[in-house]
Parts: sequence; C-alpha cells; structure tokens
Amino acid sequence: MIPNEKLHEVIAVVKHIILWKLKDEYNTDEVKKGIKSNLEGLLGIIPGLLEISVQTECLSSSNADVMLYSVFESETALKGYATHPEHVKVADTFVRPFTQTRSCIDFCEK
Repeated sequence: MIPNEKLHEVIAVVKHIILWKLKDEYNTDEVKKGIKSNLEGLLGIIPGLLEISVQTECLSSSNADVMLYSVFESETALKGYATHPEHVKVADTFVRPFTQTRSCIDFCEK
C-alpha cells in the first residue's frame, strides 16, 4: 500500500504485450489453453510481475491467435522476467514450439 504522503507521486509501470500467430497444425483450443494457463500461472512467482492475462478468444478480424498482456513494476522487473527460470520453462514448453510468429511492444506508462 502506498503511504498517503506519497499518493501525489506518479508511479510508472512497464507494459509488455505479445501477439503470437500459431503454426496452423497447433491452432487448437488445447494449445491455447496450455499457453493461457501456464503463462497466467506465473503471477506470484516472478518478482515485479503485477498483472498478466492471455487472450485466446479473438474476433475473425484478428491476424493473431494469442495475446499476452502483462504489467511490471519496472523495466528491471521485465528484464528479470525474460530470464527467470520459470518463465523460460513455460515459454520453451508451452509457447515457442507452437508459434509461427511473435510481435512484441514494451512501453512505460504513468
């Protein structure tokens, strides 16, 4: 909790958004559920990870199959996430083998 005397200060967070296109043969509900549950399961494990959600229900107008939306307390926390053993295990097991393309945007928001 932020002390009252600090409430006037603006706190910046880092947002990390990924879009994946799955390989055609792996564009299944089972693969999407595995990606979603395992990535969202990292909350509380990765230091500095404040929020994480995975969207797998896309409208037909989309050109991606899966979206990751995550919020970190700092750029340092985002860098730690990238190399954290639990994240690497999830990415290597449940994401990378099934994805064709990956797009990423990271930005700081106050």
